[in-house]
Amino acid sequence: MSSTAERPPSLYAPREPIFPRRVNGWFRNLKWGIMVVTLGIYYLTPWIRWDRGPEMPNQAVLVDLANARFFFFWIEIWPHEFYFVAGLLIMAGLGLFLFTSALGRVWCGYACPQTVWTDLFILVERWIEGDRNARVKLWNADWSPQKWRLRVTKWAVWLLIGLATGGAWVFYFTDAPTLAVQLATVSAPAAAYITMAILTATTFVFGGFMREQICIYACPWPRIQGAMMDERSLTVGYRDWRGEPRGKHRKAEGADDLGDCIDCMACVNVCPMGIDIRDGQQLECITCALCIDACDDVMAKIGKERGLIDYLALSDEPAERAGDKPKSVWLHALRPRVLVYTAVWSLIGIGLVFALFIRSDIEIATAPVRNPTFVTLADGTIRNAYDVRLRNKYNTPRQFRLSLTAEDPLRIALQGTNALSITVPADDTVTQRVYVMAAPRFEAATRPRTDLRLWVEDLESGDRASSATVFNGKDS
Repeated sequence: MSSTAERPPSLYAPREPIFPRRVNGWFRNLKWGIMVVTLGIYYLTPWIRWDRGPEMPNQAVLVDLANARFFFFWIEIWPHEFYFVAGLLIMAGLGLFLFTSALGRVWCGYACPQTVWTDLFILVERWIEGDRNARVKLWNADWSPQKWRLRVTKWAVWLLIGLATGGAWVFYFTDAPTLAVQLATVSAPAAAYITMAILTATTFVFGGFMREQICIYACPWPRIQGAMMDERSLTVGYRDWRGEPRGKHRKAEGADDLGDCIDCMACVNVCPMGIDIRDGQQLECITCALCIDACDDVMAKIGKERGLIDYLALSDEPAERAGDKPKSVWLHALRPRVLVYTAVWSLIGIGLVFALFIRSDIEIATAPVRNPTFVTLADGTIRNAYDVRLRNKYNTPRQFRLSLTAEDPLRIALQGTNALSITVPADDTVTQRVYVMAAPRFEAATRPRTDLRLWVEDLESGDRASSATVFNGKDS
């Protein structure tokens, strides 16, 4: 017996590199279009200018962390309006449920940032190292000056893409042209360089090296999607009743008994996840539909009907096996689950738009001073103090006038000024101490509580806003 114990078998399986082959077709062109649009939006949006007056950067989309505000063209979201952000996040989640229930993982296959940047990195890799066969050959070759040159060139381009990705992200949080100059002159805040370094590194590693592993192991969505789908959801699948038994030799004995699949492996060679769709539905499949383009191309060349691999629903399988045509895409889309998701998603969107259009550009919030609750002046007048917060959402300073309404005659005064108006800077909030007084002959001076409402009026636009509060008398 050996003196040393046998080592247990390793449970670790190293990653097998995937080298997707180039493919042309409708879905591949759709993915190119989505990639150009999404990357264009991401990289160019911070540079779109929008006049916000002299107090703010003229940037159309800006996340102002210092003042906890978000600007999107003519829309400005303040901290107390976080419900808009919450609503958009809920809509994004419901949108994922909606599209997944109707068309499977279309988000993963077409618009997910990991998919988009991986597509871009593979495109660069193909330009520099060649298509699938050339890349496989280079991977298996010993290190040589030629291999080093190709690899270093590819990594350098990847690094530039990662740097542009991190740079574009930080431009959303401050004036882009100003920050660009600061970055170039090494005078930008340290947070900008740290953020860019982190995003550059993650883009370089995730898009260049980890690729499908992020989708399989790091992303939770493949595990969740099963609850969003049913047998009527459209997803990429293989019509095995038409393709099997598969075989390459079409002129050999028994070829008449073969299905349409010639086992050319085209669907496998173009898959960015490295799976064989003919093995059935798999967690790794992102429904990018590149296998559909590859298979349709082969079917056209051998004179067979397209659609051996296609978007299909499991509920259609029995009818198709019997020779019937698949149901219309609209019959699968317009079913109760999808309609419920669509209705809820639409109602939330309509509610957000309605709330956006009815909100005022001026706001007032009142906080009574509790210590003391009231003060008795020398002539017997009862005075209450309030801290009134005035918010100006315009991009120019505005003159606000304060007034009140109540059951009894009450007087109002502003601390530090004899006027009843105050200037509030553009896109800013001012807190003003306000005094409300009741003469001793009025009932409000002795009544425990008197309801009142403070009003603010924009003297330029005429807009008004109000805040309800109470006046405390002697018996309070």
